[in-house]
Amino acid sequence: MEMHGQNSSQDADFVILGFGTSEHFQIMLFALFLLMHLITLSGHLTIVAVTLIDSALQTPMYFFLRNLSSIEVCYTLVIVPKMLANFLAKSRRISLTDCATQMYFFIALGGAECFLLAVMSYDRYVAICNPLRYAVVMSRNFCVQLLVVACVSGFTISLGLTTLIFRMPFCGSHMVNHFFCDIPPILFLACSDTRANEVAVFLVCTMILLIPFILILVSYVFIANSIFRIKAAEDRKKAFSTCAAHLTVAMLHYGCAIFIYIRPKSSYSLDQDKLVSLIYTNVTPMLYPMIYSLRNKEVKGALKRIWQRIFVFIRT
Repeated sequence: MEMHGQNSSQDADFVILGFGTSEHFQIMLFALFLLMHLITLSGHLTIVAVTLIDSALQTPMYFFLRNLSSIEVCYTLVIVPKMLANFLAKSRRISLTDCATQMYFFIALGGAECFLLAVMSYDRYVAICNPLRYAVVMSRNFCVQLLVVACVSGFTISLGLTTLIFRMPFCGSHMVNHFFCDIPPILFLACSDTRANEVAVFLVCTMILLIPFILILVSYVFIANSIFRIKAAEDRKKAFSTCAAHLTVAMLHYGCAIFIYIRPKSSYSLDQDKLVSLIYTNVTPMLYPMIYSLRNKEVKGALKRIWQRIFVFIRT
């Protein structure tokens, strides 16, 4: 549907602009991000499989890591396949319903991941600061309850925010200056006063991003204090290694998200935001399995044992 003037329409398609480059460069981008996507999926699915199969990894930390990787798989599948298709497509139209659905799952899964990262920091806090009560506190039922709360919170908050955004009238150009239906470029298309919506976005992002991030930082202050009091250098190194990967992932995830979402609309730079969004939707999800496995002797040991079993099975 073509729009004329500034007439409001709630049933017109949006057009995802993506990266306005030559056809040859679009094909290069497609190949690059397809490779990254396959690496991301294989890395996270490997973590899911390893933490399910290996008996040595049936602990709360790996229970949360397995579910974090599961969320990451879904998170990338919400964004990347459509982005890849648009690199090769002649028409980049997306219906309002599909756009809202993509935003809903993007916010829901991103929110669930934020809450789950905070839960994982609490798990490390109990393991290092109160190790004698770890098995009692982090029971299987309690871990499942924490996971359910993290996921339900993300999906519930996303429903309210997505509904609020897509109740606005959109007029004039329906060109989304982004590679998916993210909050800032959609707000730019609204023809009504968006100040109330901006306040709502700020409050929701504070709830999803800032509060869990502050809880993570507080947890690691106590964790660092406990680690520095460990006398044995080997024990101190082991305790630090179990936390370093999680802290690195948290800093990457929250750093990019806070930069994009916790600021006023007047400071949005959509071209710059697209580049930052590429990092947290494509690059960091690809790096997470490497961060968690390269510094983790237990994961590397489990992978080695599984490969040995596969090799023995093939030989027999």
